[in-house]
Amino acid sequence: MKRVVVLDYGSGNIRSAVRMLERIGANVELTADPKLVAAADGLFVPGVGNFHACMAGLEAAGGRRLIDDRLAAGAPVLGVCVGMQVMFDGSSEPSTSPQPGLGRWPGQVERLAAPVVPHMGWSRVEPPVTTTLFAGIEGERFYFVHSFAASAQLGEGREATYAAHGERFVAAIEDEVLAATQFHPEKSGDAGAHLLTNWLRSL
Repeated sequence: MKRVVVLDYGSGNIRSAVRMLERIGANVELTADPKLVAAADGLFVPGVGNFHACMAGLEAAGGRRLIDDRLAAGAPVLGVCVGMQVMFDGSSEPSTSPQPGLGRWPGQVERLAAPVVPHMGWSRVEPPVTTTLFAGIEGERFYFVHSFAASAQLGEGREATYAAHGERFVAAIEDEVLAATQFHPEKSGDAGAHLLTNWLRSL
């Protein structure tokens, strides 16, 4: 049984993530303990709310070092929603105490140019033909709740999946052992369970 740590740093959506990962057969721990994070087969980085508040929580919990150390060791990490956004250089989201992102991918997360924001609901995605995360669910819909997104060109070696709401934006990224989704797989029913199962099998 694969061991997955859901990183506990004060962000929301952690309980639904734990339940979904347990549903698909993972041994799940909710913690920020460095030894448990390092020993896990996979690290799930959640994120709900304001980019800068999430980054502040990550920094306070030592999340930057935990994520950096895992990636340096070639150990898988999956970020979700704002847990994906924090992998970029930064965000234009308003904040009284702006925090830089983790800088794993270039570019800024920007407010969606759409008539209605937030983007809330089910949308189809456009994965690349080489996808691992979306294998077998390429035509499915996933559940989004967000007002900001990345639209950056990510460079070679990074596989981007796209969706659209007013404009085309990055819905997921597969970058060797670092992967992320803008949508919530843990709230995306059977399609989300299938995606997380694909991730679990890759660990």
